[in-house]
Amino acid sequence: MQNGVNREVPIQIEGLGMLRPFQSIQGYGPVKNIERLKERQMNPSKNKIIGSLEEAIRATGLKDGMTISFHHHFRNGDFIVNMVMDVIDRMGFKNLVLAPSSLTDIHAPLIGHIKNGVIRRIETSGLRGELAGAISNGLMDIPVVINSHGGRARAIASGELPIDVAFLGVPSCDPYGNANGYSRQNTAASACGSLGYAKVDAQYAKNVVLITDNLVSYPNVPFGIPESQADYIVVVDSIGDPKGIVSGATRYTNNPKDLLIAKSAADVIEASGYFTDGFSLQTGSGGASLATTRFLREKMIASNIKASFALGGITAQIVAMHEEGLIHRLLDVQSFDLTAVESLQHNRFHHQIDAEYYASPDNEGCAAHQLDVVVLSALEIDLDFNVNVITGSDGVIRGASGGHSDTAAGASAAIIVAPLIRGRMPSILNRVNTVVTPGHTVDVLVTDQGIAVNPLRKDIGENLKAAGIPTLSIEELKAKADRIVGTPDPIQWEDKIVGIVKYRDGSVIDVIRQVKKGV
Repeated sequence: MQNGVNREVPIQIEGLGMLRPFQSIQGYGPVKNIERLKERQMNPSKNKIIGSLEEAIRATGLKDGMTISFHHHFRNGDFIVNMVMDVIDRMGFKNLVLAPSSLTDIHAPLIGHIKNGVIRRIETSGLRGELAGAISNGLMDIPVVINSHGGRARAIASGELPIDVAFLGVPSCDPYGNANGYSRQNTAASACGSLGYAKVDAQYAKNVVLITDNLVSYPNVPFGIPESQADYIVVVDSIGDPKGIVSGATRYTNNPKDLLIAKSAADVIEASGYFTDGFSLQTGSGGASLATTRFLREKMIASNIKASFALGGITAQIVAMHEEGLIHRLLDVQSFDLTAVESLQHNRFHHQIDAEYYASPDNEGCAAHQLDVVVLSALEIDLDFNVNVITGSDGVIRGASGGHSDTAAGASAAIIVAPLIRGRMPSILNRVNTVVTPGHTVDVLVTDQGIAVNPLRKDIGENLKAAGIPTLSIEELKAKADRIVGTPDPIQWEDKIVGIVKYRDGSVIDVIRQVKKGV
């Protein structure tokens, strides 16, 4: 038939089925409102800015019982969570599910919102400080759910954890919602670098409110969050304290014990079979992990070995190695210091990635599955190589699942670093208080008094033996610790479950019970 521009076109083709010929504007479809279009184009104030948090909350249609989320890129300098929850409280909302990527010491005021019924339950990756202590002691009727970073991203993307409203603090934002963790004009007082955890919330939440203290001109590119994912923008005086954002994130150490562990860990990596040109790595921001990076750098230079990429939380040391040409690419889900923030801003080979890309087990190509080596810390490890990174020796929640189980599962060589004795407590137990990372995904334990290889990894054990690196069984390491400090008395628990620990696939790997009072 003849279409609307007088062309002969078929109405059906085998293999494609029925086709719809183009029709003229008069004959088919809605007529474009030219006058309205001109009016919109001539309106320079057209934007997504809302006058206040209260107005933005009303605009989202927030109701009692809904799920709200936040990110933790501001760490202990975060102002957003407390700010928003105070407004929500004043507006009278109740029974909300709080689903931030993590919570820390600065979020102690949430205790009041739990007590007065504003928050019904919490789903997050970690808890610290007064809030963690209160929850460990039975504050909440419903147990807090602990996800890994990859597990949280998986749950959000799959709809298992649907988010009604995401409140996301952003260090720079234009009037349409292109946002980033830094500013090209260097005007972002609260720069945090990568928005890797916020990006997942922005993509999947039903409503997204961006909160900024740094409104910049359009278009704010490059962006971490695009305007297409932003619904409302609120401008406030300050979204975070720069000192809290970067302080304590990277801890350089001169502690002889940490340095000994780090040197041994670097030796293990060198001999593991995975220290080859083009290998990939992730190391943490703690003392021993940072020192491992330093020792590994020396080995890379000596052997003329370059890494293809470094993953995860990026630190100044990783940036320096990249700038030296020792690491080709940086995949940054969380910037741990100002050096990393500045590198992300200026270096096109320093890439901002989201948590789903980073570690979701539902993502066949997630970056954690491409890792050759990961160095991870532990609070406790047991004879089956299970690792606890969330509850202390007193049973109180004081940490985060983070990307621990994600990277241990994904890496070819997962190396745990820990002192054999921490204070007067052994790090190796018959059974850890809380399993976060299952032992079959852990390959080597490096302590200041010896190295143990998981019997499942005979290949690594043989490689270490060939390199002349002595190893012990984990039972022998535990016996060493027990001879020095003895065996700790078991923690006494109440029946009440205060926390559910999920593995990265969403299955429950352990529970956290309330510590028995007066014991």
